[in-house]
Amino acid sequence: MIGMPESCKQQIGGQAVIEGVMMKSRHFWSVAVRKPNQEISTSLHHLNPASDKYPFLGWVFIRGIVSLVETMSLGFKALGLSVNEATEEEVQFSRKEMAISIILAVVFAVGIFFVLPTLIGRTFSERFPSALIYNLLEGLIRIGFFLVYVVVISAIRDVKRLFQYHGAEHKTIQAYEMGQELTVENIKKFSRLHVRCGTSFLFIVMLVAIFVFALLGKPPMALRILSRVLLIPVIAGISFELIKLAGKFSQNRAVNVLFLPGLLLQKLTTREPDEGQLEVASKSFLKVLEAEEQWQKNKEP
Repeated sequence: MIGMPESCKQQIGGQAVIEGVMMKSRHFWSVAVRKPNQEISTSLHHLNPASDKYPFLGWVFIRGIVSLVETMSLGFKALGLSVNEATEEEVQFSRKEMAISIILAVVFAVGIFFVLPTLIGRTFSERFPSALIYNLLEGLIRIGFFLVYVVVISAIRDVKRLFQYHGAEHKTIQAYEMGQELTVENIKKFSRLHVRCGTSFLFIVMLVAIFVFALLGKPPMALRILSRVLLIPVIAGISFELIKLAGKFSQNRAVNVLFLPGLLLQKLTTREPDEGQLEVASKSFLKVLEAEEQWQKNKEP
């Protein structure tokens, strides 16, 4: 998922869903889905950010953790809606089922990308007295697992189509950022790669983890595993601020060079969308943009 730079009038991010795109502003989110009869179904939903009720949740570093949790929850809701529209079958997820799904996803990610590399690192821990070198090697294993995961899922046919909508989401947001009217012809000119993509965020998490864990040295294995798990929120908070900074200076060449690995990785997690997919993405974007602008207009004295 990506967000808008602070210089833009509205901050809107997005996510690909089944046969569609979810777009999210500060107070609304929308889902546009291509139905089996080729019509486009759109829905708009109100959003209540936790930071509106508890301002401290919007503080630097804390806001990244909050955003990650809210994004995962919203992502599952949007996926459920898209399945209903794309298959024309009613699929309902209770809060309990959604919570269990999120917990399982988190456990899987933590286990594969944080705990397992640490367990593997135990086999060569004694060979490298330097904590920096050891943590670098462990980090490379973590990055390797992530790359293999991305390559494997990108080869799945249904996922390839999802990645086309991911590309449509990026192109639409970039067209808006550059002040273009959101027509299919305008949107298709833009790149499907974006510095604030969720793929880039995850890659930054892997890199930041190397430096954070290196500060701890090489504690006993039990403490090492525990630290990997407990420091994930800290790493996520730092990574969020780096992504936000990259977005603010996205036109700067040096910034784009620094974040080049994440951009290159998006060549796997995005595909070139067709015109129909661009149309879906633009409808979702315009839906949430109109709602957010109207909401802000009504708040003006």
